[in-house]
Amino acid sequence: MQEAEELPAQLGTALPSVERLFDHLADAVYLIDPDTSCIVWGNRKAWESLGLSRDDVLDHSVLSLQKDVHGMPQWAQIAGAIRGSDCFRFIGRHRHQQGHEIEVEVNTTHFTLDGREYFLSVARDITRRVAQEADAQWREKQLWFALNEACDGLWDWEVSTGALFFSPQLKRMLGYGPDEMAPVLETWSHNVHPEDVQRVMAALQAHMQGKCFRYEAEYRIRNRDGHYLWVHDRGRVCDHDADGQPRRVVGMVQDISARKTLELQLQELASSDMLTGLANRRQGTDFLKAQVELCQRLGLPLGLAFIDIDNFKAINDLRGHLVGDKVIQRVGQVVKDGVRGSDLVCRWGGEEFIVIAPNTGIEPMGLVAEKLRLAVMRELASHVPPVTISVGVASAAGLSMDIPSLLEGADAALYKAKQGGRNRVALADQR
Repeated sequence: MQEAEELPAQLGTALPSVERLFDHLADAVYLIDPDTSCIVWGNRKAWESLGLSRDDVLDHSVLSLQKDVHGMPQWAQIAGAIRGSDCFRFIGRHRHQQGHEIEVEVNTTHFTLDGREYFLSVARDITRRVAQEADAQWREKQLWFALNEACDGLWDWEVSTGALFFSPQLKRMLGYGPDEMAPVLETWSHNVHPEDVQRVMAALQAHMQGKCFRYEAEYRIRNRDGHYLWVHDRGRVCDHDADGQPRRVVGMVQDISARKTLELQLQELASSDMLTGLANRRQGTDFLKAQVELCQRLGLPLGLAFIDIDNFKAINDLRGHLVGDKVIQRVGQVVKDGVRGSDLVCRWGGEEFIVIAPNTGIEPMGLVAEKLRLAVMRELASHVPPVTISVGVASAAGLSMDIPSLLEGADAALYKAKQGGRNRVALADQR
């Protein structure tokens, strides 16, 4: 009490006005004796926040008011830390007269006045803030739970450390237990399909460099048993460091294997002939366009063969359409087996097929056609009536190459083979 009475004299005549200003502060202010931890002065909030009077608060010390400071040895350590910093921050709990606790954040500075050292502590009631933070943490947990259940997995990447969190749902999708999958980026990137990884990493880097609003990619990822799942992966940078660089990226993964399988099946149906399984006319046309452009660019020849099953109407009339369909299937398979993997065999329509052969001139293409003609005769030798094919061959090279001319040349050569008695190969006139 004597120290409190001496304080006005030490601080000078301006104290009454300063004291009134302190009484209007929203935070509690305490002047503390560093040696004893006793409170030698406090503003109005200092005693009112504790349910005390002005005189009551002066009977207390840090040890009696602060629940998280126990004994003089600990106080001596804290006092040393206060002296060693410009502003020492401490999170603790004050004791209220009615017995409950008050969460406080205390910022303490030190100074000397008239040769005597003091600590000045400003204590802010953070009870509401702590409750809000706890509520936010709870809500974040609930949100993560909801998101995890709504998709097939979540991930959270700490860019600076390289740590990558995989949610239990994501691990389960890939066939792993909750304690498996090392939490590092390589665990993910090394399991992305080799054909997809460059594209996926480029999409991720583009987002992190601010070139696109979010990261999003569809790709294949290997599960525990070595099979690949198709996934739709998307995420966003949610935190940046002081330099504006990405610090944290979060995202979610959806298993789209079933949808992708259906898409691939539909694509195959759209590009394949239902009867033979060969490429259909649409795919054949697309392939022919691509090969013309490629051969023009590389200066290579492109060979084309029109194939027609001889007397096919007679086969249908004599044996029926089911047998006719089987003949088309067998001829298509013989032709496919007789060409290179880089060539495309396409059912052009009805009993007609075409073979598109990159880097093949007119004479080599004629040899291929003759080989196919003989193979059909050999493989279907026992069929009644006999099954043979006629083939018209064309080839072109250089920048003047074009699709209509190739098709016209092969078609004219096929007509020549038919007119010549069928079961033969004819070459288009070279222009």
